[in-house]
Amino acid sequence: MQVKQYLTSTAATLALLFSANPAQALNGTEAAPNVPEGAPEATDNILVSALRTPVAVERVSATVTVLDESAIVALQPIALTDALLRTPGVSMSRNGGYGTTTSLRIRGADSGETVMVIDGMRLSDPSATAGGYGFSNLLLDDVDRIEILGGPQSILWGSDATGGVVNVRTRRPTAPLEGSFAVEAGTHDTISARAGVGGSSDLIDWRLSASRFTTDGISARSNGTEDDGFQRSAASGTVTLRVAPGVSVDLRGYWADATNDFDGTSGDTLAYGKTKEWSGYAGVNFALLDGRLVNRIAVLQNETDRENYDPTRSIRQITFDAHGRLRRYEYQGTLTLNDAVQAVFGAEREEQRMTTASPANNAAPYALKPYAVDMDSLYAELRVTPLRGLTLDGGARYDHQSRFGGQTVWSAGAAYTPNEGATVLRASYDEGFKAPSLYQMYSIYGTAGLAPQKAKGWELGAEQNFGKALRLSATWFERDTDNLIDFAYCPTRGTLPAECYIPGTTTSRFGYYANVKAATARGLELAGSARLGVLFAEGNYSWTKAEDRTEGAATYGRQLQRVPRHMANAEAGVDLPQGLRASVAARYSGRTFNAATGTATLPDYWLIDLRAQMRIKENLMLQGRVENLTDKDYETAAGYSALGRTVYVGVRSRF
Repeated sequence: MQVKQYLTSTAATLALLFSANPAQALNGTEAAPNVPEGAPEATDNILVSALRTPVAVERVSATVTVLDESAIVALQPIALTDALLRTPGVSMSRNGGYGTTTSLRIRGADSGETVMVIDGMRLSDPSATAGGYGFSNLLLDDVDRIEILGGPQSILWGSDATGGVVNVRTRRPTAPLEGSFAVEAGTHDTISARAGVGGSSDLIDWRLSASRFTTDGISARSNGTEDDGFQRSAASGTVTLRVAPGVSVDLRGYWADATNDFDGTSGDTLAYGKTKEWSGYAGVNFALLDGRLVNRIAVLQNETDRENYDPTRSIRQITFDAHGRLRRYEYQGTLTLNDAVQAVFGAEREEQRMTTASPANNAAPYALKPYAVDMDSLYAELRVTPLRGLTLDGGARYDHQSRFGGQTVWSAGAAYTPNEGATVLRASYDEGFKAPSLYQMYSIYGTAGLAPQKAKGWELGAEQNFGKALRLSATWFERDTDNLIDFAYCPTRGTLPAECYIPGTTTSRFGYYANVKAATARGLELAGSARLGVLFAEGNYSWTKAEDRTEGAATYGRQLQRVPRHMANAEAGVDLPQGLRASVAARYSGRTFNAATGTATLPDYWLIDLRAQMRIKENLMLQGRVENLTDKDYETAAGYSALGRTVYVGVRSRF
């Protein structure tokens, strides 16, 4: 089916079906996914990722970026990373088009140092190299709120949160029966479709959604000629059942199945990979002490299966086979003594499991080798408002891992507003840690005695709002990270040290993982938005000095790989009351080093986008955009392609 015919017929059919039903408005005060019913109310801006309970934004000591439904719709992103890239301090590298290996960096921290959360479910892959989440397989789906929190955040989120937290919420129903859909098509025979349906009543709230994405893509390698496609199907669901006054049950789930083609380091190949992910959550919420103590008990699990194939192999085409499983048991309590004193505390147990193998091209059977590690945790955070407009917070967390033992981190902060949120001053100090991954400890390159990475950071921020006409903000941050785990290469001459042999064998290896590095990051993030009548403009600028601080290393003082020192985003346009919104957007990424060593660099670049939306019915919107308008040739990873000029058009509705 031709893209144009597909889109035209779909738009006409859906317009006829849903033109009579008004769209639902976003409910900005809705409780967060892992906040039990009965928790204290907050203002229209609530935060989840930092505090795991609703707190008015002017009472939060850390800087957080929030994209609500209207902002996400205006951006028209395909992947979650497309939206994250428009926020301060976030950079990305990708080995080709959609579906290829993707690394997200917040304030210069590696991708494995970011915690990813969807509807309260923490996603990660214990079989991945760094044990974090692979952002290549996460598209927009049913998302209606994104929160990005930079800096060490281990007090509430534990290991891996040394760089930051990305917290995503899918849509929540507000009517007895409602639905939504979005369909678009474009360059490279790309088609994206997603839909959802749900309902809300006194007894139950529920929402189910599904999506399908397919594209012929581009060649992953810059010197390639064969397109590398990507196909993905996904679904998610949430159910909240109110079984008694102050008692509710939450059920949530997420599933994705994707296939992506990829190239080797020398050029085109027929290789492809399959990735399957699923996550499930079951929790019980109950309130005690006349609602002042809200409790949550939950169990959640996510699993990731990854397989790579080479069709040119004569016998066994599978080249890589890995399975990762993470299971968590959680208790969280929120005690609100009065409007001025609130405490959040909890206990968690995390169980990670990994099996992996790289099968040879022969008929002999291969075995998946299992590995495991567990972690038990206690945490608490207190928030008090001793004076009108002043909020103080502090917290501590203790984790005990079955491999390296105990780890304690601390945090403290303050937020002050003298004028009910028009002006907000923030200051915070936070610590974080990242446990070594199962791969780093037990793969053929692993070292079982690795210590956790440790991070300490602080920030100062100020925000000024002049009604809806003008908003300005500035944040200065610093972060030091020690015991960084990196790949250490073995000598090519002379006697090999013991570390250069696979543990328990006499087989040599060319390298191994070790705690060999230190790094520091500091920077300035500026953001602003303005509106004058139908005209609007917004933008942000980030200066990030993220450097290697490994004593005695030749790279001491060098900017970390693929971390631009300068980044900027800007957008300006018109938003007419008749329902037309049109804008031009620009994104700048500065020059970076491609690797931790060597002199190869990735040049800086500007990308220009055009976006437009037209509301043709109260519940039906046409949208279109041109990305990389000038067809700029650029790379985010040396030798790998990036999308050139692309055009997308589509329709969307919420009814």
